[in-house]
Amino acid sequence: MDDEFAADLLADGGTEYDASAITFGTDGWRAMLDEFTAPRVRMVGQAVADYLEAEGDDRPVAVGYDARDTSRGFAEELARVLCANGHDILLSERDCPTPAVAWTVTDRDLAGALMITASHNPPEYNGVKFVPDDGAPALPAVTDRLEDNLRAPDPLPEPGWGAVDEADLVGPYVDHLLGFLGLGDDSLAGLTVAYDAMHGSGRGVTDRALERAGAEVIRLRTDDDPTFGGTPPEPSEDRLDALVSRVTDGDADLGVANDGDADRIGVVAPEEGYVDANLLFTVLYDHLLDSRSGGAVRTVSTTFLVDRVAEAHGESVTETAVGFKWVAEAMAETDALLGGEESGGFGVRGHLRNKDGVLLALLAAKAEHEERLDHRLGWLREEHGDIHQDRVSVDCPDDRKAAVVAELGETLPDQVAGVEVDQVNDVDGFKVLLADGTWLLMRPSGTEPKMRVYAEAGDPARVAALLTAGRELVEPLV
Repeated sequence: MDDEFAADLLADGGTEYDASAITFGTDGWRAMLDEFTAPRVRMVGQAVADYLEAEGDDRPVAVGYDARDTSRGFAEELARVLCANGHDILLSERDCPTPAVAWTVTDRDLAGALMITASHNPPEYNGVKFVPDDGAPALPAVTDRLEDNLRAPDPLPEPGWGAVDEADLVGPYVDHLLGFLGLGDDSLAGLTVAYDAMHGSGRGVTDRALERAGAEVIRLRTDDDPTFGGTPPEPSEDRLDALVSRVTDGDADLGVANDGDADRIGVVAPEEGYVDANLLFTVLYDHLLDSRSGGAVRTVSTTFLVDRVAEAHGESVTETAVGFKWVAEAMAETDALLGGEESGGFGVRGHLRNKDGVLLALLAAKAEHEERLDHRLGWLREEHGDIHQDRVSVDCPDDRKAAVVAELGETLPDQVAGVEVDQVNDVDGFKVLLADGTWLLMRPSGTEPKMRVYAEAGDPARVAALLTAGRELVEPLV
């Protein structure tokens, strides 16, 4: 960092240093690029510096970034602000998965990390998240303090500056993943995996890790394209047509995809096709229980099928609000084996209390190599029944969400879609448990101006009926 940049940090940012545009939601602050500006990113960097100073923590800080055009530049802004506040910085030498940055924090005993990413959002967005020193997502007790700390940069005199070093955050991380799962050079020999990076930061990471474990890898969308090919890097069924075709047509034994920052996963099996994330949670938990023990943590929007598998193994399940930060907190409290959510984010005990789509790709491949996922899914359905789940959204301004939830609590009916209400769970919005074993969840989104309506039942028609009923309960209140 030079004197010119230090002077720039001290310059008056005018309206650009307006903190009102910065709000930490479910997973950091994300915004479109007209709001996500360099001066505001610097404010976040200063907020983290002030937080660490208050904690008496002067250890180094890691800074990572995803594959978006603007991400490296924003990462450099953060690095300079933290450096100017006395911290040594490990700046990733390439765009990299969020879990690689989080694992580096724990591996190198850092004060924390900042990651520039908008995850699965379109390229016109960017975002930033803070990872505390335990590698888990930051809880509101931390992010509230960061919001309170938001201010223009305040650099120390030059003798107090730290140093910025570019570092390989990927290589050591992949070495750890392979060792953690006990995967050697030929562990996955004979397995062909189709991997779709969706042009995100899993490219050159997940695919190479699979190859190092002995799998043959068919690569899709592993080239560098900051526009993500014009499609948001979200590994949902409707965005993975080519991957599904490669697996169901017989070219590959398994398909895996990562989102933009590779902390989540989508999986495809030859007979099942796209594996719903709820089913993926269930089948991977059952696989882990073949050789390990421990409960599970799932969000309120995730399937009860996990509970049935846990009960069959004498294990318990903890339910949390939506958001992996709550899953991670409960994993620490219960020493759970696996934590996850219906959006495809999972964490495994002993590795990291955070979502890791690269680890889960290796775990899914290992599970497939030992017993076909299609076979295990079939057995689980025979043993525990089938489930179907879906979600719809209702537009709702952020300033109306609290009122809508309050009014919803006062107007919940005794029956939903013709079935008696058995119980109501208010851990996150309202989850209405019905007498036939189905459920309906209505909650405010933590990232968008919407109310979410979820439903789970044994067949799609029942799910559709529940979603219609839920929408009819929410819409009049918005």
